[in-house]
Amino acid sequence: MAALPQQSVQVPTPVAGRMWGRVLSYWMQVWKRTWRGTIVTGFLSPLMFLAAMGIGLSTLVDRGGQDALGVPYLMFIAPGVLAATAMQTAVGESTWPVMGAIKWQRQYHAMLATPLGVTDVVAGHLVFVACRVAVASAVFLLVAAPLGALASWWSLAALPVAVLCGMAFAAPVFAFSARTESDSGFNVLFRFIVMPLFLFSGTFFPVSQLPAAMQPIAWVTPLWHGVEACRALTLGQGSVLGVLGHVGYLLVWIAAGSWLAHRSFRSRLVV
Repeated sequence: MAALPQQSVQVPTPVAGRMWGRVLSYWMQVWKRTWRGTIVTGFLSPLMFLAAMGIGLSTLVDRGGQDALGVPYLMFIAPGVLAATAMQTAVGESTWPVMGAIKWQRQYHAMLATPLGVTDVVAGHLVFVACRVAVASAVFLLVAAPLGALASWWSLAALPVAVLCGMAFAAPVFAFSARTESDSGFNVLFRFIVMPLFLFSGTFFPVSQLPAAMQPIAWVTPLWHGVEACRALTLGQGSVLGVLGHVGYLLVWIAAGSWLAHRSFRSRLVV
């Protein structure tokens, strides 16, 4: 009998940009082995800060009268610390881990040696950072609620807003971390950008109390928009359009930062 002709079976080639879930899975596996080291910085520090400032200091602030803020100081400061915690968590996950994956452990190089593309690497890692911010923000809200820091069920919507606030920092910091050659630049980032934003973007007092020349600087920062949106939701105040405006501004930062991150990764990793 004549041999039947063999038919070749073509296996579809994975398309770069559609496999970011595998990158996310890798970073999740890494976090499963290292999450204990993030308890203090990611969970306990913000909660202790809220207890010290929101409960301890609030007794002095509220003693002088609540007319200036309109609400107890604990309720005023909680959404600010929530947004600031999201920012700090996102920046922390977007600096040394990104540089390490490029320069030291070189995980990105290993990923790009597979069918994964730059888009997969950037998107998967950014989604992992979003998950980290979501976990830290959720724990913060769970503890803030029994302390009486949340005044409305709209506080549940503050969780995704906090994640957007964190990602508005993570995406552009990814671009910065991919291009910097030394981690000394991270010290500058934390000292002269993250810390001033933490102090002067409405976290602890209204931006209207700043000098007139400094107020516009605060208004253009993503943290101020994150703080204002979270505060409007946790207090059950403000308008839907106002919150959506803040969210839209954060989305612009995320989109622009993601584009810059993609360009920086391609420039640094693809020869």
